[in-house]
Amino acid sequence: MKYAFIRRHAERFSIARLCGTLGVSRSGYYEWRDRPESRHASEDRQLLQSIRALHAQSREAYGAYKVWQVSRARGVACGRHRVDRLRRQNGIEALRKRCFRVMVEHHKLAPPAPNLLARQFSVSEADRVWAGDMTLIPTGTGWLRLAVLLDLFSRRVVGWAMGNERSQALSLSCLRMAIDRRQPMPGLVHHSDRGSAYVGTLYQAQISAIGALASMSRKGNCYDNAVVESFFSNLKNELIHHRRFISREQARAEIFEYIEVFYNRQRVHSTLRFVSPMEYESRSLVALQNCPENLG
Repeated sequence: MKYAFIRRHAERFSIARLCGTLGVSRSGYYEWRDRPESRHASEDRQLLQSIRALHAQSREAYGAYKVWQVSRARGVACGRHRVDRLRRQNGIEALRKRCFRVMVEHHKLAPPAPNLLARQFSVSEADRVWAGDMTLIPTGTGWLRLAVLLDLFSRRVVGWAMGNERSQALSLSCLRMAIDRRQPMPGLVHHSDRGSAYVGTLYQAQISAIGALASMSRKGNCYDNAVVESFFSNLKNELIHHRRFISREQARAEIFEYIEVFYNRQRVHSTLRFVSPMEYESRSLVALQNCPENLG
């Protein structure tokens, strides 16, 4: 480790000074430097290159365990502890989470719907349970509101809307996008919190029109909508907290790219066996088509 440190900093400091500071001999360092690279060191170097590439592709979002799983899925032979060691030795860390502002609106609201979901976040079919929520994004020209709807089967964002208009109009735009894209069958469970964006008459009428059942979290209990809370946490950890958006327009463009290009198509999820939401849906559809009960 000392010799490797000296090699990394040899362009900035003299070899003699580095060796003296670390208490090693120059002859020992030169012997180590000129020694042919071992097989283990060569494999470490190649694996580190793969880890760095995956770190960049994932927006620095994955921890050691997820990097290990994705690497194995891509055919890279590596051990979990080896991946962890190389990440630690080279200062590769996932971006850390920060607290964010919670949006609360105070209005006189209609009675909320019962909690039909009851924290059962594992769903066996697409478009059987959607979960939605809304958050605020800071920009240089004011707050940008973001509303999303996730299909709990694949964790895919099936609907989204951004703007600075009143919340019910935004949530309605999000819902209509999801309906147009997915054309859900009657019986869909629509889960949300008790905010005015979802309790409003127009929104509930749209839910009823497609034969969906409204479900709402208990008052002040974010764990009842944990999947959407997790999505917002990832979005802010992987994009928002490390950027300063000059305008709402800039934020819109980058959030669009995050949702439609990165999150839905590329970002792997441990709950989806380390594939992206769209890949999970695609594989599930193929498996369904190949099921003997569906042949003939």
